[in-house]
Amino acid sequence: MDTDSRELIVEQFGAFIGKHSERLRIALKGETIVERPFFGLEHLLILSGGVSLSSDAIRECAERGIQISFLSRSGQPYARLVAPGLIGTIKTRREQLMAFLDERGVALGKAFTSGKTANQAALLKYMAKYRKETAAELYENTREAAFQIEDFTRCIEELQGKSIDDLRQDILTLEAHAAKIYWEAARQLIIPETDWEGRETRGAQDLVNSALNYGYGVLYTHMERAVLLAGLDPYAGFVHVDRSGKPSLVLDMVEEFRQPVVDRTIFALLNKGVKLEVADGRLTDATRRAIAEKVNERLEAEEPYEGKKHKLRTIIQSQARHVATFVRGEGPGYEGFVGRW
Repeated sequence: MDTDSRELIVEQFGAFIGKHSERLRIALKGETIVERPFFGLEHLLILSGGVSLSSDAIRECAERGIQISFLSRSGQPYARLVAPGLIGTIKTRREQLMAFLDERGVALGKAFTSGKTANQAALLKYMAKYRKETAAELYENTREAAFQIEDFTRCIEELQGKSIDDLRQDILTLEAHAAKIYWEAARQLIIPETDWEGRETRGAQDLVNSALNYGYGVLYTHMERAVLLAGLDPYAGFVHVDRSGKPSLVLDMVEEFRQPVVDRTIFALLNKGVKLEVADGRLTDATRRAIAEKVNERLEAEEPYEGKKHKLRTIIQSQARHVATFVRGEGPGYEGFVGRW
């Protein structure tokens, strides 16, 4: 049970979440295991099945703007509870939909993707610098991979088109080339004892891919909240194609935070020898809990941003607000976030 000041993680099977005065109470088998004031709480993340919520707790969270998110054992967000007032904005959503048809959508699509590839290069450089003295060849190979990815980043930034539909395929092709180089280089940086053949997404059963997928699921819940608070429509994206029930904008905006938040966290856990396990093709309960807690710790870390240092969770919210002001024509051009190395 994580007790971070802004987020509460509930992972015990059979837990009951209720309201007691001005506090959120978590009980297990009739015994209170934690109480948290509603004040200052922003997010309730439920990782286990068999968890019950009282209607009073749900109403209090809704009135206070506290999102309740549910994550499956594989890291797939499958439900959220959020106050209707948070998704009732009109002007921003109208402009967001119209941006899909003009050069605003082009600018956003390029920024999301180039931000992702720039962060891939930055993370490789960050990890390589610790190999400079102990593994010179690996150090040089990793930096060369980073430079190649930076070339693809520049190619993405130089693309031209009148709407995102004009260049989506070119963006995805360049992104795929960069990803192939990134994952191969990253695989070489993981300790030899870790059996990892390469990146897999859905249906992965190995430890590394399962851990990455679960971490992305945790990050996704934070990005979804940021998008909603910014007044944006989570289902109206730019690079990810439209599909009923697919939160395309959330998936677009998650891209530039995968490496600095999740990849860096998972790679560090593996290389430090932290015990992560899969059983029957699924992460164990202890591993899921550890990943969720470490990803949230990483979100509390500070990074340089707009001339100051801010927590990553704050940067995520700020980036969502920048998208909103950009589509409304009230701010400068949108720039993807790139972490330090």
